[in-house]
Amino acid sequence: MIAQETISQIIDTARVEEVIGDYVNLRRRGVNMIGLCPFHHEKTPSFTVSPTKGIYKCFGCGASGNAVKFLMEHEHFSYPEALKHLAAKYSIEVIETERTDEEKAAIELKESLFIITGFARQYFIDLLWKSEEGKSIGLAYFKERGFREETIKKFELGYCLDQYDHFTKAALDKGYQLDLLKQTGLVKTKEGRNFDFFRDRVQFPIHNLSGKIIAFAGRTLRQDKKIPKYINSPETEIYNKSKVLYGAWFAKNAIRAKDNCFLVEGYTDVISLHQEGIENVVASSGTSLTVDQIRLIKRFTDNITILYDGDPAGINAALRGVDLVLEQGLNVRIVLLPEGDDPDSFIKSAGVSAFNEYVSTNARDFVLFKASLLLDEAQNDPIKKADLVKDIVGTVARIQDPIKRSVYIKECSQLLDIPEPVLITASNRINRQNFKKKLSTSKPEDEALEKTFEHLEAAEPQKEEKLETGQYQERDIIRILLEFGHKTIEGKSCIAQFIINELENIPFDNELYLNVIQVYKDHLREGVVLDSQHFVQHSDEAISALSISLLTSPYVLSSNWDKMYDISVPDREGNFLKDVKSGVTRFKYMKVKKMFVENQQKLKEAQLKENHQEISTFQQVSLHLQKMKMEIAKALGTVYS
Repeated sequence: MIAQETISQIIDTARVEEVIGDYVNLRRRGVNMIGLCPFHHEKTPSFTVSPTKGIYKCFGCGASGNAVKFLMEHEHFSYPEALKHLAAKYSIEVIETERTDEEKAAIELKESLFIITGFARQYFIDLLWKSEEGKSIGLAYFKERGFREETIKKFELGYCLDQYDHFTKAALDKGYQLDLLKQTGLVKTKEGRNFDFFRDRVQFPIHNLSGKIIAFAGRTLRQDKKIPKYINSPETEIYNKSKVLYGAWFAKNAIRAKDNCFLVEGYTDVISLHQEGIENVVASSGTSLTVDQIRLIKRFTDNITILYDGDPAGINAALRGVDLVLEQGLNVRIVLLPEGDDPDSFIKSAGVSAFNEYVSTNARDFVLFKASLLLDEAQNDPIKKADLVKDIVGTVARIQDPIKRSVYIKECSQLLDIPEPVLITASNRINRQNFKKKLSTSKPEDEALEKTFEHLEAAEPQKEEKLETGQYQERDIIRILLEFGHKTIEGKSCIAQFIINELENIPFDNELYLNVIQVYKDHLREGVVLDSQHFVQHSDEAISALSISLLTSPYVLSSNWDKMYDISVPDREGNFLKDVKSGVTRFKYMKVKKMFVENQQKLKEAQLKENHQEISTFQQVSLHLQKMKMEIAKALGTVYS
């Protein structure tokens, strides 16, 4: 296990906005930062990161936590793996204590695979630059493709020798287990013999968003058509090809900065564009785009420009699969390159300036591009035109945003010379059919999940838990403790001690809130004043989730009140003492009010039983509680009720 001192150092050092910023495109909003939630599909940002509090919360799906929790949820790391990732990011030495055998096995599997792929990367790099075969074949090929040495090194390109088991023997000699080598797909077995899967190929390592090697793609340099041009690593514990885009590790910052992602087909397309300074580019690696890959792009931008070859095959490719991108809410533009060119060859022949100018001039909105293209094919054939209209409507119907969909329908109406209401009716019909199809093929639990996602996609703020009367004030007391409990009153006692003293004999109804109060009491007895981070990182998940929920808000105070209306609105931080006293007084008022109602009920029961002694007692209590209510109401500056 990792030593507690090390854990504390890691958590204290890690900046939540930097950690999450490696995966999500965040932008500033007031003191917080917002972005699209990586844990559910949404079109309007509801994912909030608080740098000052070190936490995140999605007000759509409710996901919340700190930097460690984010890595555990997003990267599927174990707790130790997440801590080690942060330790490496911030150059913190990890001091560990002994783990159980079971814990070691669970943690070490992924680590072992990463270690092996890391070894393979360096092995292939060394052979490319140091072996005669690697230099004369692999390095020569890359240079013939126009890749400069710094580019080859940046993308960590390599070479595997044309020998049956050279890599296998090298890995076994280093002590790597054969079973793990096979799990990575680097070693295969045929007729009882182990052999190098990527032998006699140049190597393109594939990185995850953290920069670790998770897989390889090997390209043959032979002209034999019976041999596949590219082979790829199989899916493993660390590699899921449907969730990976080649070059994303190198491109993510540029995609954020440019607010656009170029999508190409091949590895060399990515490398060539990067080499010329166009770094906001990723590749689907010759496979059809998946929803996970599209959502990966959407984390960094809503805009995607797809570069296709200008030949008939490229045009057909442009018409396939893009509907899925539209369905995920991205703005899609298409660029058809000159016939016979791909991004790699075009930028090399035309140069950067001409490439940028061509893309800028020829980038077309996908929906209108498709409509124009099909319209040219249909010409004056009414049957073809009818099919064209159905095709276009099918594409437009996939667009989830009703405003955007309406704009496209208007544009297509003018382009196709079809009345707008006809296109709207057809689009609605397709949506109804698709929805019915989903329902007919889904299980009851899938329908419930579908409704949940419909709610989440609307990006409405997550509804707070329903509380019983009076518990809102209890919840507010906990909020005040978390926000201001560590502060002092006029340099004397802390807020936490003040609140606990004020409410010492007043019971809490909510057990979770009572647990938080008890944690404060236990530590105050030892002279320890807790801050909010103790509860955010609490081992009790219910306490941690409650703390994050109370410390975050989807709303930000606008500066316009001061700038435009000359109205200065004090923030809670600068006015915390008033907030504390007001919260405590409201809490007391609601408790006394509740006690008064309960006493009145007991008085009625005593009157029905004609128990004069009890009647007298309850009447006296009633008068006392009424007096207390009036005094507290006066302190609140509100009308007594």
